[in-house]
Amino acid sequence: DLVVIGAGPAGEKGAMTAAVFGKSVAIVEKESQVGGAVANTGTLPSKTLRETALALSGWKARRLHGVDLSLRREATGGDLMHHEKQVAAQERQRILQYLSGAGVVLYHGSASFMDPHTLRVAALSGEQILRAGKILIATGSAPVRPAEFAFEDERLCDSDEILHLRCLPERLAVIGAVVIASEYACTFAALGVQVHLVDGRDRLLPFLDAEVAATLADSMGKLGIQFHWKERVQACEAPPGGGVVTLRLSSGNSLTADTVLVAAGRVSRTADLGLEAAGVTVGERGLIPVDANYRTNVEHIYAAGDVIGFPALAATGMEQARVAMSHAFDLGFKAAISPLLPNGIYTIPEVSMVGETEESAREKGIECVVGKARYRENARGVIVGDASGFLKLLFRRDDMRLVGVHAIGEQASELVHVGLVAMLGDARWELFNRICFNYPTLGLLYQRAAYDAAMRLGGLPAQVEAPHRPPEGS
Repeated sequence: DLVVIGAGPAGEKGAMTAAVFGKSVAIVEKESQVGGAVANTGTLPSKTLRETALALSGWKARRLHGVDLSLRREATGGDLMHHEKQVAAQERQRILQYLSGAGVVLYHGSASFMDPHTLRVAALSGEQILRAGKILIATGSAPVRPAEFAFEDERLCDSDEILHLRCLPERLAVIGAVVIASEYACTFAALGVQVHLVDGRDRLLPFLDAEVAATLADSMGKLGIQFHWKERVQACEAPPGGGVVTLRLSSGNSLTADTVLVAAGRVSRTADLGLEAAGVTVGERGLIPVDANYRTNVEHIYAAGDVIGFPALAATGMEQARVAMSHAFDLGFKAAISPLLPNGIYTIPEVSMVGETEESAREKGIECVVGKARYRENARGVIVGDASGFLKLLFRRDDMRLVGVHAIGEQASELVHVGLVAMLGDARWELFNRICFNYPTLGLLYQRAAYDAAMRLGGLPAQVEAPHRPPEGS
């Protein structure tokens, strides 16, 4: 009934959705391992390395106890990658068990279209032909490799290759302040590496709320990261035989580093699929245009995940594939993806958001009341030693409905889900007044931030005991 191309998160969930509803499903994976970028080169590896870096560096312990419990002087590249390899292996095993348990047949090889319903799968063991009534393309994306960087040199890495470093560099240059680059910059800085981050823009992660982005940039600066804004690399000089790499910048300045991480965006993995044989339209950077049901211009061929572009998150790719297969087989399971998509950024500190920022609300003419609660005023925040984190809530002024949630600090990507669920329920500020949160927890930040917003609007109702609110600017 279905052939899925690509065994990453979108491919896995698409295959599982069809299989659990009784469809016969095959999945084709080009690489030797399942899991795609999420398990092998991107999402889980980068996040696992972050936790390992925090542990090896003693970063949390220094803040809590005032002593250096760092292991980084003795730590090797193998130490850094040990937990990452365990996590990746466990995730791949989970995927294999799920697919096998649902009766999905796995083929390893390179898939290409022979006609709209037929795929050739080329492997070292030979060639196989697969035909199906429906096809889901979930081949993901790969890092863009600008011509000015000679990536055959092991000193120059893209965001996939950085995982294969044999030893920690003393000085790392990160080109492009995108999410994955910012995450790796923080990870290496926590381990004592001197990190320089180069970007052509003038601020960090401009899709974030400006106050959150500024706080993150300040925290990264305190971690030791040096920013080079409004700069572009004009030339990269990596002399053969080793030594430092020299980057010539657009300002005329130069920068040297032992290792360079280039994060120049990503391109969809569609070049080798033979999409012309199926009649599937392809756009810039290999992106496949789809409709609201994730169907391509060919009626029975669907696409989901990074291969279709923004927002290109593991979580959204999974949901897109479920919607696509529900539509393809008329399952009545999931008609649409959620209108609210959270974003988690695993920098140091962690950042997460959903909904409007102050800037986007102003652009849309939405007048908002802001409520904030700081970790340092929350018992759990004090326990974990987070002095700079905060939760920021945006309520629409006319009815005090929650329209935006922004968190920076410990467990921000978990904390944001409370607000996400509230927004999906069209909740007003009173919801957080009614909720009884466990004490001590970061969840209590929601109640405090809601009280703060209500007081800014004109005061709490008489029956609500007003908590202390610190003066503006504190």
